[in-house]
Amino acid sequence: MHPIRLGLVGYGKIAQDQHVPAISANPAFQLVAVATQGQPCPTVENFKSLSELLEKGPQVDAIAFCTPPQGRFALVQQALAAGKHVLVEKPPCATLGEAMALASQAKEQGVSGLFAWHSRYAPGIEAARDWLASRTLQSVQIDWKEDVRKWHPGQAWIWQPGGLGVFDPGINALSIVTHLLPLPLFVEAAELRVPSNCQSPIAASIKMSDAHHLDVRAEFDFDHGHDELWSIEIRCAEGVLRLDNGGALLSIDGVRQSVSEEGEYAAVYRHFQQLIRDKASDLDLQPLRLVADSFFVGSRELVEPFYD
Repeated sequence: MHPIRLGLVGYGKIAQDQHVPAISANPAFQLVAVATQGQPCPTVENFKSLSELLEKGPQVDAIAFCTPPQGRFALVQQALAAGKHVLVEKPPCATLGEAMALASQAKEQGVSGLFAWHSRYAPGIEAARDWLASRTLQSVQIDWKEDVRKWHPGQAWIWQPGGLGVFDPGINALSIVTHLLPLPLFVEAAELRVPSNCQSPIAASIKMSDAHHLDVRAEFDFDHGHDELWSIEIRCAEGVLRLDNGGALLSIDGVRQSVSEEGEYAAVYRHFQQLIRDKASDLDLQPLRLVADSFFVGSRELVEPFYD
């Protein structure tokens, strides 16, 4: 079977560090073209825009999008209209409405789409999901704290409208929790702390619940220092499950569990490959909806200005 010919739109840090290595390691894909306004990607043809890639580049079957969420909607629309399968980095769009429209368009075009919530593919997630399936849930505590200067240096788009601020990493935690829990979550209250010179929050506290009144709380911080804290603790009647290092480590009642050895983005592209083969899509909107609802109901507190 011939490899899936793949184009990549956006060649920034996430594309260079994660996407290209994962694509190169998967024989089901062949990276044949990149559209970027920055430095070119070696060993493949490079183009200044998606339009140029589609018009003048080699034939592609699918396109992966690694651009910032602002402005991505029109690009993914263009790829879908051209009949291409699409993989879209998280968050898929700047608004929930845009993401909903892309999901509808993918279905209409009969192509496969994946909103790539990469943290759902962390090594410990599936083992955690299996263990939780037969347990009685009591509460969930999320702590997602990191240093924006380390993980997004000089990326001003994060602080602009649509950039999400601390929800850019926080949405990773929400993508895990919505994958693990059996019922949809709803935002009851949120406190958003916004630097006086920014449009997006640098920290947030969120209270959520499901239809059974499960107590779910999240603390997000984008100015935490260099000792990252990416943890989710789920208390059940039968014990306590904890994910650390963004889902890479799993423990139950303090005992470390064996987990998958596959990396997040390797698993993402394996899933994308299977979706294309099955003529299916995975365009879940729950993490983005929780962020949108947090902005919708959240109180805002202005805090000291942020300087990168």
